[in-house]
Amino acid sequence: MHADPHLKLAQAQVRGALRGSGYTPAVKAFFDETTFTASYVVHDPALKRAAIIDPVLDFAQRSGRTSTRSADLIVDYVRELGLKVDWLLETHAHADHLSSAPYLQEKLGGKLAIGREILRVQDVFGTIFNEGTDFARDGSQFDHLFDDGDRMEIGEIPFTALHVPGHTPADMAYIIGDAAFVGDTMFMPDYGTARADFPGGDAAMLYRSIKRLTQLPDETRVFLCHDYKAPNRTEFAWETTIGFERTANVHVHEGVSEDDFVAMRTARDATLAMPQLILPSIQVNIRGGHFPEPENNGTAYLKLPLNTL
Repeated sequence: MHADPHLKLAQAQVRGALRGSGYTPAVKAFFDETTFTASYVVHDPALKRAAIIDPVLDFAQRSGRTSTRSADLIVDYVRELGLKVDWLLETHAHADHLSSAPYLQEKLGGKLAIGREILRVQDVFGTIFNEGTDFARDGSQFDHLFDDGDRMEIGEIPFTALHVPGHTPADMAYIIGDAAFVGDTMFMPDYGTARADFPGGDAAMLYRSIKRLTQLPDETRVFLCHDYKAPNRTEFAWETTIGFERTANVHVHEGVSEDDFVAMRTARDATLAMPQLILPSIQVNIRGGHFPEPENNGTAYLKLPLNTL
């Protein structure tokens, strides 16, 4: 097996935080039950520098109206604690909710960032939605594009970006101190893993990405993007550990081979309906959370491609 220098750096970062030689971030979750999405504010308690991860814009599909109720909860929290937002981080271009990152950026500042492979997602869905040449497919809707292994800081807390494709080509996990924000790679151990049948998805890549993440120290705190309540569980949950995922995840625990996982994931994905908000969400999220340009009547429109997905 080839050495993975970026993973080794992330492992060392987490171990340092666990030993007390690195800062441990404070994490506040905001769970939107309508889309089953967990958004996060993560900050350095000493310097009060913060990042916001995967924020939700409320969207009523029947009326086409948006609201900022969920985002305003984040604004209130950040202002109450006196935090300075440095980053607005997207783990990927979500298919289940619209991003409120531009609204939060206007209110709180910070750089909007995603993985560099968003260019592939923009290209694929730019074609599906027939966006034409006015739609830039170069990631310029974002302030920063992360490559695998990029290192940053939030205050004095080290922060490593890891590319973890499979659910989409562009998925990133953000390892901040001893906390891993893994997007849609894994769910709670009793629920399993994310689907891999969207355009550009790949179940084998997802397996390898999850195995990469589960090489982080067992004590690493894991914060998930979604929860749907596993059978026999009555409460939503979105925090676990790498050790629990590695040993107990019902889809990909130790002993499950790549071939077995791919077969399971392919069969399971074939039974799943498309996410309810995939068509509006993708059109907005490949633009960094911005709406398409208004037409000559001042109204922005979203497209509905027929018989395509």
